[in-house]
Amino acid sequence: MQCLMDHIVLNVEDDEKMIDFYLKVLTLVPERLEEYRAGKVPFPSVRLNSDTIIDLFPKKLWQRSARSAKGRANLNHFCITLSKETWENLIGRLEANHVDVEEGPIPRWGANGTGTSIYFRDPEGNLIEARYYEGHDRL
Repeated sequence: MQCLMDHIVLNVEDDEKMIDFYLKVLTLVPERLEEYRAGKVPFPSVRLNSDTIIDLFPKKLWQRSARSAKGRANLNHFCITLSKETWENLIGRLEANHVDVEEGPIPRWGANGTGTSIYFRDPEGNLIEARYYEGHDRL
């Protein structure tokens, strides 16, 4: 089976801080942000590409279903693929915004073979991998 990822959902504590990070640092395009701020929709999203979004669920949507006991988080990390130039620009924005690169640049295997990756966290600790594939700049 082959498929496309439609979306992932991140449970967020501070929605405005997370929105700011995904818009300003990752420079993703907002979806339904004004409607969310006006109270017309329950959550905003940010667009990765024409097929995939990240939904940012505010605490009121997940706090009742959150685990009360110890346990592992469901999400280890997620990975975004960029052109080499966009990846290099992202590193500059991470530095400018005092976001630490925890690992990398390092070669990692993914959906299109081996690429070069860095790992960093958003304001609420979600681990993000950003990579490019040499000679594969189709983005």
